[in-house]
Amino acid sequence: MTSQRCNSYYTASINQETDYPQLDGEVRVDVAIIGGGFTGVATAVELCEKGLKVAIIEANKIGWGATGRNGGQVTGSLSGDQAMTKQLRKTWDGDAEEFVWNMRWRGHDIIKKRVEKYGIQCDLKHGHLQAAYKPSHMAELEAMHEEAHRRGMGDDVKLLSKADMPDYLESPIYHGGLLNTRNMHLHSLNLCIGEARAAESMGALIFENSPVEDIIHGDTPAVVTAKGRVTANSVLLAGNAYHKLARKKLMGTIFPASLGNLVTKPLGDEVANAINPKDLAVYDCRFVLDYYRLTADKRLMFGGGTNYSGRDSKSVANELRPAIEKTFPRLKGVEIEYEWTGMAGIVINRIPQLGKLSDHVFYCQGYSGHGVATTHIMGEIMANAITGSLTEFDAFAKMKHIRIPLNEWFGNQALAAGMWYYKMLEKLR
Repeated sequence: MTSQRCNSYYTASINQETDYPQLDGEVRVDVAIIGGGFTGVATAVELCEKGLKVAIIEANKIGWGATGRNGGQVTGSLSGDQAMTKQLRKTWDGDAEEFVWNMRWRGHDIIKKRVEKYGIQCDLKHGHLQAAYKPSHMAELEAMHEEAHRRGMGDDVKLLSKADMPDYLESPIYHGGLLNTRNMHLHSLNLCIGEARAAESMGALIFENSPVEDIIHGDTPAVVTAKGRVTANSVLLAGNAYHKLARKKLMGTIFPASLGNLVTKPLGDEVANAINPKDLAVYDCRFVLDYYRLTADKRLMFGGGTNYSGRDSKSVANELRPAIEKTFPRLKGVEIEYEWTGMAGIVINRIPQLGKLSDHVFYCQGYSGHGVATTHIMGEIMANAITGSLTEFDAFAKMKHIRIPLNEWFGNQALAAGMWYYKMLEKLR
């Protein structure tokens, strides 16, 4: 049975659809990767560039999950940065703050170089604005602006006052913002498919519509599907929120949260240039935030309203329309052409989870809604680990994470309650 992609703008605007075979029979490679999203594909490119023979085994289609359903923003935001820094101070042989700061921008460099090297057409553009939804948010943006200057990034950032905002967005709701020209936005599904084709050009084997049923551990681990088996020296489990493998080890550590996204009908140059004249990606400063950008064909892509219960939203358009019309009053009644959801993998302390299930079976997951850049950083770290350079991998593998007992449903309800608490704090801020 062939899995269909969701009815999203990304699906409708794929440069070239994938058509990889199902796994059928026995295959032997150096590394078997379970999951054909950004984590798996980015790691595969890194490994292929190092000369290894790789197989990607994907249950649906390349980029089928959150990789092909997100807001397409490549930003320096690490939602678990403070928790990460606190733990690294105890274990990292060096300046923990410097390491975390450099991580913010590392994914940008990997993506830019890869797009250029392999000629990937994914509408890559620079320019991002973090907007102050309340006056109290400006202190946070001022601190970020100051840190960027202190660390030599002053040319890339500009602090905007409320009076400056009309030059950047036709919106009455913001009290200022932080403009960042190092941050980027792009067509995430075309990026992932382009990277998969790059890996394929270097000899990677890619299998779609091949759900993994079991992982066999040992000196030469294997990945088993209904019709085939891939034996390898190493296995990487990179399914994030979409798999149910290794539940004994991983259950209670990562939780699916439904992210809603939509895209309007084409707005036309006049309206698009009026509401967002600098063609910036935008998100606000709230804990549960709205995020949006223009697509290459001048539509508005708008996301937000994360559902932490683990259930999909009944109608993304109905839920997000009030936020769109509040943000851009001129878009009242705008026609919405695509709406979809995707499951992000949420970690309680927001630190990506890297580790081993056994000596030769690795896992990497949990980007808490900040995955486009972070997956590419983790792909580099995982490829280094698999080929014997374990310093960064070990730093993450030593991180302490919170496990919620009982079952996934209970964990999601606890997570939803926690998010409600933070939203109440935000209202009082």
